[in-house]
This record gives sequence, C-alpha cells and structure tokens, in this order.
Amino acid sequence: MGNAQIVGVIPARFASTRLPGKPLLSATGRPLIQHVVEAARRAQSLERILVATDDPRIAEAVTGFGGEAVMTRADHATGTDRVAEVAAGLDGTRLIVNLQGDEPEVSAAALDRVVALLAEDPEAPMATLATPIRDQATYRDPACVKVVCTRGGRALYFSRSPIPCYRDGLAQAASSRQPLAYLHLGLYAYRREFLLAIGSLPRSALESAEKLEQLRVLDAGYPIAVGIVDEPSIGIDTPEDYQRFVERWQARQVANPLENRAGRSVQ
Repeated sequence: MGNAQIVGVIPARFASTRLPGKPLLSATGRPLIQHVVEAARRAQSLERILVATDDPRIAEAVTGFGGEAVMTRADHATGTDRVAEVAAGLDGTRLIVNLQGDEPEVSAAALDRVVALLAEDPEAPMATLATPIRDQATYRDPACVKVVCTRGGRALYFSRSPIPCYRDGLAQAASSRQPLAYLHLGLYAYRREFLLAIGSLPRSALESAEKLEQLRVLDAGYPIAVGIVDEPSIGIDTPEDYQRFVERWQARQVANPLENRAGRSVQ
C-alpha cells in the first residue's frame, strides 16, 4: 500500500460502550471521522492518512468524503493492534502515527511534534506527548493517565495514580510554580518495525495492574520519547462530549466560515 515514509493511521470502530456509532455522528453536517481526517491533513509531516476500521459503514463514509480506508480484522483487542495490522502492509513506510479516531480537534503542531521526537531521539522506537496538569481534580482522577519523565525527555513510568507523590503535600508543588504533574496524551509515533513487534512483547504485570499498554514497552526495556505540549486535545467519549464539540465547531464557523474545511489533500 504505497511508499509514503510517514503515515498517519486512525483506528475507528463502530462499537462504543458510551457512544455507539461515534465515528459516524454527523450533527455538524459531516461524520466525526471526517473531522479527524481533516485535522490530520493539516499536519506537515504526514504524507498519507489511513482510517483503519472493521466496519463497512465507516469505510463507506471515509471513501465518501475522499478519505482512504483500510479494512482490518474485527478481533483486535486494542487500537494499537489494529494500526499494526495496517502497518504490516506498508512496506516502504518508516514511521507510523497512531491518531485516535475520537479527537477531531488534535492540532497539526501536536502531530508534527510527535513525529519530530523520533528524529530527535534516534534510539527511541516510539514517542508520545504529555501536557502540564495544574489542577488537583485531573491529578487525582484515575481516568487521567500521568507520566513522569527523565530530564532527557524519556518516560520513566505511566500511572493512573497521582504521580509524582508529594511527600510534603501539594503545597510543596504549588510553591514551586511547576505543574503538579504531566497528563499523558493518547497520540503515538512508532518506527514501523517496532510497531510490528509490540504484539510479541510479553504482557507485563504492570500493564495488567494499570491497564496501560505502554507499560509493556517500558517493562521490556525500550525507551519512549515524550514531548511536552501546552494544550491537550479533547477526546470524545460521551454524548455530552460530542455536544460540546458540536457547539465549539459551530462557534468557529460563525467566527470564521472557512475554518475546519477539509485540509490539504494527502494521498
């Protein structure tokens, strides 16, 4: 499938516990998956963008707006597995960016940054992003994954628990003017050969405990490069999340009718 060196792959499935049919929600006049593809097209580094799905309804919608869909098996346990199946067919590709199919407002800068990390750290087989946490609610929320890093920008650990733990209390953190912690963002870039090998790495006890797949990589001894960005992208998990996205999109259309139209063509 083509010879693009850097490919963005967006895993998208119809089933969702809290928001079934999420990729096809179209209150804006276009399906959610189209918004994600258009956001990815704004990145300068991505030479090709594919939607990986096991549902023909999603594939039909993607081809309908001029995107490129790849059908995958239906039995994948994770989005990473689905992306890896697609990567196996991209023989000439060096880097794969895994972009979540429910983040229509991801910035081009974030996508370009996660790609640049692998150039900056040639020994890291994968990279991801994080953003500062400055409020206690996010810091303590187990649904918000935290990451701690070395000074050189590599991940030490990911956790659903509040890390780092401030032994002298949060007043210690507040007085330092530093963020309480860093929130991990679900955007990844992989060297293709490493992505294909992840599935064969042994599932670690840490991964099982935290339910965080990236801990399998750290437990196996591989480094993960982490870049810090100022703002998180906003994922859509619930009907309320989607409604807020629609309201933001509509407000942008009033302010700038040209904004959020399809980006540059990437084929």
